[in-house]
Amino acid sequence: MQGVRNGLEKVLEIVTMLLMISLAAIVVIGVAFRWGGNSLDWYDEVASVLLAWLTYYGASLGAMKRAHIGMPGIVAAMPPKYRIPSVIVAETCVLGFFGLLAYFGFVVLDVLEGDYLVTLPQISYQLTQSVIPIGATLYVIAELFNMPQIWREATGQADVLVKH
Repeated sequence: MQGVRNGLEKVLEIVTMLLMISLAAIVVIGVAFRWGGNSLDWYDEVASVLLAWLTYYGASLGAMKRAHIGMPGIVAAMPPKYRIPSVIVAETCVLGFFGLLAYFGFVVLDVLEGDYLVTLPQISYQLTQSVIPIGATLYVIAELFNMPQIWREATGQADVLVKH
């Protein structure tokens, strides 16, 4: 299972890096063309889509690395009888939220059928907005991969402040 986790983390790192490079390149190209007096009509729409993709894939990568803001010190300071319930409630909220986001992300894709970008009519909104259910699903997968470590921390079987 660790091999699958490491593989997914590597894929997320590569995708996030490529999205960041692509976004930077599109913005620089757009600015250069605008500065030259020939602004591109499509670059800002594409840049906003890339930013959304970068946000979702980057959030999934952050979840995989357990790099999001958390309060492990508060959990560690709790009496043991409150640690496990608080972790269960917190993880249920996170998994529930992203599960709902994934579900309604797929619902939105049906609503967007037949709609296309304004400046690039060959690209559908379904493609650009597919990042919502995909990113939410990746976030859930990342949380599930981290569940054993989260459980060890809650039960006092691991150093709470050490992250991998």
